[in-house]
Formats: sequence, C-alpha cells, structure tokens
Amino acid sequence: MWRSLASNMLTILAVGLFLMAGLVIWGQSQYTAQGPLADSICLRVERGSNMTRVSQTLAERGAISSAPIFRIAADYTDKSSQLKAGSFLVRPGASMSEIIDQITRGGASTCGTEILYRVGVTRITTQVRELDPETEQFVIREEFDPANDDIPELFAQRRTEQDTRYRLALAEGVTSWQVVEALKLIGVLQGQVDVPPEGTLAPDSYEVSAGEDRAEVLARMKDAQTQRIAAAWDGRAEGLPLNSPEELVILASIIEKETGVPEERRDVASVFVNRLNEGMRLQTDPTVIYGLTKGRGILGRGLRRSELRKVTPWNTYVIEGLPPTPIANPGVESLKAAANPADTDYVFFVADGSGGHAFATTLDEHNRNVAKWRQIEADRSNN
Repeated sequence: MWRSLASNMLTILAVGLFLMAGLVIWGQSQYTAQGPLADSICLRVERGSNMTRVSQTLAERGAISSAPIFRIAADYTDKSSQLKAGSFLVRPGASMSEIIDQITRGGASTCGTEILYRVGVTRITTQVRELDPETEQFVIREEFDPANDDIPELFAQRRTEQDTRYRLALAEGVTSWQVVEALKLIGVLQGQVDVPPEGTLAPDSYEVSAGEDRAEVLARMKDAQTQRIAAAWDGRAEGLPLNSPEELVILASIIEKETGVPEERRDVASVFVNRLNEGMRLQTDPTVIYGLTKGRGILGRGLRRSELRKVTPWNTYVIEGLPPTPIANPGVESLKAAANPADTDYVFFVADGSGGHAFATTLDEHNRNVAKWRQIEADRSNN
C-alpha cells in the first residue's frame, strides 16, 4: 500500500511539475509576445506609483493581456523597484517585456506635455503642447509671449508636473543676446551666464532638463556650432577670399540675415564673394542694423540715410571688407553656402516682391531691378 501511495504521489508531483513548467513557458511567451494594443497610448506613471497600479492601468487600456503576468515578470526580473515616474508612449503591439523596459529605463518622458520656447528673430514665444499618441504629432494647447502676455493657467499647472518636458528651439539668424534672454525665461533652469560671442551658437532644437545649468545648455550649443563650422571650413571651395573659419562665420551670418529663401543662399553668397574679390564694399543693410543694435533686439523700422553714412565697425557701406564679428548665429545651410557659393558673376541683388531677390551682374541691370522693386513698394502702399 505504501509503495502504491508513494507511486501515486510521485505521479501527481510529476504532473504538477509538468503543468507548472508549461505554465512558466506560457507566461514567458506571453511576456515577450506582441501585445494586444491596437492604437498608441500615453501611459502616465505618477510619482510614488507601483507595478500593481501600472499593470491594472495597462490592462484596463488594452495594452497587456494579463496584469498578474506583468507584475510577476517585473518582480522576477528585479525591475519592480526601478519604476520611473513620467509619461511614456506605448506603441501598438508593444510586448510586456518592452513596456517594462520602457518604464524602468529612465530618461526623458516620451509623450505627454512639452513646453517649447521658440526663439525667433523678432520675438520669443512659448507653447504648451501635448503629443497625440495616435498621430505622434504635437498639438498646441497654449501659445503666448512670455515677455508681454499674462501667464496661462495651463502653463502654470504643467510647470508643476514632474513629467513635463522642456525644449528650446533657436531659429537661424538669432543673436546670442536673444538666446541668453530666452534662457532667462526658462524658470526651471539655473545659473547666470554672460552673452557668448556672436556666431558661436548653433540654431537648433534643444531639450533641456529641470535644474540644468544655463551654462551647460550654452555649452551644448557651442559644441554643435564648433562642429558645424569645422565641417564647413574643411569642405570649402578653393580660392575663397576668406582667411579663417571666423571669417567664414561672419560671411555666413550676413547671408543668413539677407535671405529667408533657402534656394538663394548660394547666390547671395556669390554676390558677397565676388564683391570681396573685386574690392567692392559689401553694402548690406543687416550689418548696418547690427552696428546700431549690437544684436539686442530688432530695429523695428527702416534705416535712415544718416545711419547708412554713420561710421561703425559693422557699417559695410563705409568700411572695406567684412565686419569684425558675425551679426547673428548662422544655421548650417548658410555656413555651407558661405563655404561653397554659387559660380556666378552677380555683384548686385535687390528684393523682387516675392520674398526673394533679383540678381544682377551690371549696375544698369541692377538699377532696373531697383526701379521694379520701388514700383512694387509704391503699389503696395496705395492698396
């Protein structure tokens, strides 16, 4: 009898072990298999949350097939204690393994609210925007001028939330003073900074972190611009009337301020290079304006004749060659244009009424283009 009982117990144990092994294998397959989520969702993990709450939320939103398997897997892989607060974009079909890795890996949130400071040539604007999980595109909820408008309630609320992200976007042609002014507006940053030399910051989009030092943000911008300048200088055309990378940046900054039409940059560059080669003055209004403002804001009006005659180190109507410093922070395409101008005989250009310019090789041709532009201006003022 005892032998029979022992045999039965061993059989039951073997069956139990077999079933348990099958259950483990099944659980592992569920853990790594494609998940049931059909559309992207934004999963927000509150500070102080735990895997139990997260697994319940994921199950309720159709992102996982089993909350218990999700919790057991997190415990088994020692990741339950590594849960990070934030907002995470969970894409269709994400496995439990991928989701657990995503919410325990740390780093910046991948969805939710982002506060964007847009530094333009004429003004700074702030946007409160949220990522739409389905389209993975940002939707603007609020937009305002932080220097002049009242602070929206939504902005104040999102500033208090731990998973809100911050980004600073610099337009091509902004000045270093404008960049520093924008950094001052980002209240989650810390530290005082001086205005860097003109032309040393790379126009681009930068994610910044709460508590980050402003000097660290500027250092990232400087590093990026240093690399861009070096690449442009190394790839420059032969025979340019430029003696150093610094002069390349000066020319690029003038190109940046002279045209907003990407296709024109190399033609504009050719005008200035041809003028330098022929010993002609550059005679470009943006340099005169910089001599008046030093990059601290915009002039906000047309230049007066007296200002065109006023002697400053940047007034290219009265000085020979390039001004002593850049007049803005040029983007990568203007650096490339300065390094590789178009092969033309152009020495003149004037606005053509379309947002671009009419180019000319002779003074007579240029005068005709100027007359056309003045007629366009007269027609517009009469309408």
